[in-house]
Amino acid sequence: MTITIIPFTEGQELLDWIALTDAMKQGHTMPRAEIADSLLYRDSDTLLSRAAWIDGLGLAVKSATIFPGNPAKGKPTVNGGVSLYSDSDGTLEAIVDFHLVTKWKTAGDSLLAARVLARPDSREILIVGAGTVGRSLREAYGAAFPEAHFTVWNRTRANAEAMAAAYPGMAVADDLETAVRAADIVTSATMSTEPVLKGAWLQPGQHVDLIGAYRPDMREMDDEGLKRARLFVDSFDTTVGHIGEVKIPMEAGTIARDDLIADYYSPDTFARTSDDEITLFKNGGGAHLDLMTSRYILDAWRAAQ
Repeated sequence: MTITIIPFTEGQELLDWIALTDAMKQGHTMPRAEIADSLLYRDSDTLLSRAAWIDGLGLAVKSATIFPGNPAKGKPTVNGGVSLYSDSDGTLEAIVDFHLVTKWKTAGDSLLAARVLARPDSREILIVGAGTVGRSLREAYGAAFPEAHFTVWNRTRANAEAMAAAYPGMAVADDLETAVRAADIVTSATMSTEPVLKGAWLQPGQHVDLIGAYRPDMREMDDEGLKRARLFVDSFDTTVGHIGEVKIPMEAGTIARDDLIADYYSPDTFARTSDDEITLFKNGGGAHLDLMTSRYILDAWRAAQ
């Protein structure tokens, strides 16, 4: 059997944000994924492997090598790939570029939530953080909200200006509070361990999308914001007890487990119920989403051949 190898540039040309989120939605109608992570270390170097198995969809192992010394050698810090296996016989079907899967999985996860939780008439979208993920969010949200006006805020203004220059019409915000208050959708992708967003700034009808926090010590929204909003996560299995955005306030008693209304596996309750409520979504990622994304990429690749 021929193993398909899908590199970043060639693969990306075939993909569509709306089709990806439709595939993710379909993936959540299947049995809940079995997932497992493993870490290996050599001094500061790391191998992270995240595995998922969804009955009917297949198996995936996403492996990333993190070598902090690589930039000094002119090489990227993070490298890796996703191995995608057949559900029927376990044979290796494809190896997909790590960065391709990560880009589309991360922004697609947030976009799926926004298509359900954000008001369809949202026209002002604020991106907090001008890094690689911030740029992916601009592309993803632009696909579902083509009439929206985008603003970016970043601690280092020069980085925000560079991002805005890449997307004609995008504005740069100087004051984060002012920008949050003016937005219909706030999507945040920072590396902060302390909240950068304050609940006092939130306005009725907004949708807040939190991406950056992925460790137990990280969070982007303060306690007041969590208490004012209706809370959703992509997966209870990969957020509760794992990510600081949820773990820290739960352990402090600020919010309770029952305050998390739904994850993607509960489509009937994963929904906005009024135009004036504030919805807040925690994007936790997870290997099951890597599997869904990789399967979508392989299907798109095969359809194009």
